[in-house]
Amino acid sequence: MTMESSGPKPILSPEAVRLNAAADSKQEAIILAGKLLVDANCVSEAYIDEMLKREEIITTYVGNGVAIPHGTEASRDLINKTGLSFVQLPQGVKFGDDRAYLVIGIAAKDDSHLQILANLAEILCAEETVAKLIAADTYQEISELLSTTAK
Repeated sequence: MTMESSGPKPILSPEAVRLNAAADSKQEAIILAGKLLVDANCVSEAYIDEMLKREEIITTYVGNGVAIPHGTEASRDLINKTGLSFVQLPQGVKFGDDRAYLVIGIAAKDDSHLQILANLAEILCAEETVAKLIAADTYQEISELLSTTAK
């Protein structure tokens, strides 16, 4: 997957990345991911509430130390443009019985979220890639790792 959308702007911008973050709860981690989407002008502030509602419906923890929070179907009008946020939590945060070390927020203006989720799932199923993302210390490193299609 490339982190480039159809235009020249990447769907993961430097302002949407937070390294070495800490969160006391999954809600706090989701809010942080949501605020990064707001900062990148992908969504309006109200989208964060929809991300929290989605988490109440069904967990967005996908395994392998990764959660991918996103809004509900009703939140489409709150999305300005497709984008990702990336929160690295070296200490992790509890998502039910599991711990997430990466929280990747998604906002998709259209049905592209399904393709983005599928691409992320393929990339993030590799434990080695997740370990590298947890240890990454630059936006460039994260962007390159997320742009690598799993073999």
